[in-house]
Amino acid sequence: MANNDKDKKTISFRRRLLGWCFNLFLFCIVGIVIYVAIIYFQMPSLDAILNETRAPAIVFLDKNGAEIRSSNKIMGTPVSTKTLPPHVWQAIVAIEDKRFFEHGPIDMRGTLRVVILNMVRGNFAVGGSSITQQTAKNIFLSRDKKISRKVQELILSYWLENRFDKNQILDLYMNRVSLVGGMRGIDAAARIMFGRNATELSIAQAAQIAAMLKAPAIYSPYRNPQKNMERARIILQEMVRQGYIDINQARAATSELLPATGAPDTNLYRYWTDFVTDELMSRIGTVNSDIFVYTTLDPKIQSKITSTISSNVGSHQGAAVAMSRDGAIRAMVGGTNYKESQFNRTIAHRQPGSAFKPIVYLVALENGMTPESMVNDSPFAIGDYNPKNYNEHYYGDISLATAFAKSVNSVPLKLASLYGLDSVLSMAGRLGVGNKLRREFSTVLGASEMTLLDLTNVYAVIWNAGESVRPYSITRVLDVYGNTLYERNPSDSIQILTPQTVEYMTDLLATVTSPNGTGRNAAAPNVIGGKTGTSNDNRDAWFIGATKDTVLGIWVGNDDFTPMESNVTGGTVPAKIFHEVVKKE
Repeated sequence: MANNDKDKKTISFRRRLLGWCFNLFLFCIVGIVIYVAIIYFQMPSLDAILNETRAPAIVFLDKNGAEIRSSNKIMGTPVSTKTLPPHVWQAIVAIEDKRFFEHGPIDMRGTLRVVILNMVRGNFAVGGSSITQQTAKNIFLSRDKKISRKVQELILSYWLENRFDKNQILDLYMNRVSLVGGMRGIDAAARIMFGRNATELSIAQAAQIAAMLKAPAIYSPYRNPQKNMERARIILQEMVRQGYIDINQARAATSELLPATGAPDTNLYRYWTDFVTDELMSRIGTVNSDIFVYTTLDPKIQSKITSTISSNVGSHQGAAVAMSRDGAIRAMVGGTNYKESQFNRTIAHRQPGSAFKPIVYLVALENGMTPESMVNDSPFAIGDYNPKNYNEHYYGDISLATAFAKSVNSVPLKLASLYGLDSVLSMAGRLGVGNKLRREFSTVLGASEMTLLDLTNVYAVIWNAGESVRPYSITRVLDVYGNTLYERNPSDSIQILTPQTVEYMTDLLATVTSPNGTGRNAAAPNVIGGKTGTSNDNRDAWFIGATKDTVLGIWVGNDDFTPMESNVTGGTVPAKIFHEVVKKE
């Protein structure tokens, strides 16, 4: 009897234990279902994901039509397995998911192999996501290593496999994957890396693009070109092993592997594209779709100026503007490092110092004086204002040309007194810089602030035979279908200065870069003249000069307006930068 009671108790305990386990199992199942349901309902609309919205992209091109940078992410032209050469998508499948067309949303065999391999290695360095899973990840655009994100990825993977066939999923993957230069999609990568559409990719080029899929930063053709080509060789071997190409095609493709020829997205053009964007808004208003902006930039000049400024200004800041005589801006460098400061110093208001003096001399030349006219260099004072010459040295009776070349202060002040401040301000207005100038004698010596861009434009008028110049940065704007949204239609120029005045002023500017001029450090065989400028206490140093084709303005100073060393004047650092830039033009 006792044994029966014991047996009953054992059976009862087993039943209760089985019931607890069953209830726990149900509880876990219900919990998992609830968790998955919560994650599912937190997901955005799947249709909305497929029809992704994003900020319109602006693609900037240089004067030759070559792409220099794009703002916002831009996807290339949509591609598909039907429109691409087979070797393009085969390279992707061969290295990323060789059983893609055989398994479901998840490659169970591949996943098990990866789990075992990671356990053996003791880490999780190897991934096993199928192309469908990677597509889901790319659509979500999230790299968060969270369980919730992985669950969403799995849900979306099953949804994708139920809604689309394998080729359509592969199309989604190729058009959404992030690869290089902030752009997305195989076609975008092909355009950046090789300057061609995805439909024109060779086997070697397809392998190099596929090489980035594992880790774009590590296998970037720009950061690690050798690693990119090494992985491309592995991909070619896999394509042979899987029967996509033969050994002879692989050998030929291997010999064609080369570093990418396109330009990676850098900060070299950021000051420029920021400036162009502002002009773009004034031309076409709000950008609602992807557009292509054709600009006036010369990338060779831009690169040369950028490197020269960075290596010469030391602890100070520097800026430069280069333009052709008709006002086309060929280069714009707004500072030494865009990452550290996005402030564009080419449009900052600073005191031009003696770089303003040509405006005063133009008044004198228009009133009958010539470079040979004699003037007296002696102390000048009006009221409490009594500025001195640099180093307080005076030359007595000298020619206008000598006074200009040595940048004496007293002569332009006396000329302004002779012809009147209103005449000086009127001349500045004709040249496009008179609006904000103060009506006082200190303006004659450059105490009224103006921008480097405006000042460079003043000199461009002189070297443009005295005809009006209006700086411009955009020649045309197209949408993705090739429709013209804007095209520059230049207005007729206006003769601002007489030919005789221009001839005399050109002669005066040439004296500055002569052996006895303040700008002699800027001299080079192709230089036709220039002018130095230094503001009070060496806060600003300028040089504006020209060659046959280009007018180039240089500024050096400190953002906080603190003085520089006494040896930093317009005739030293800015003139030397000018010389370095133009000497090999």
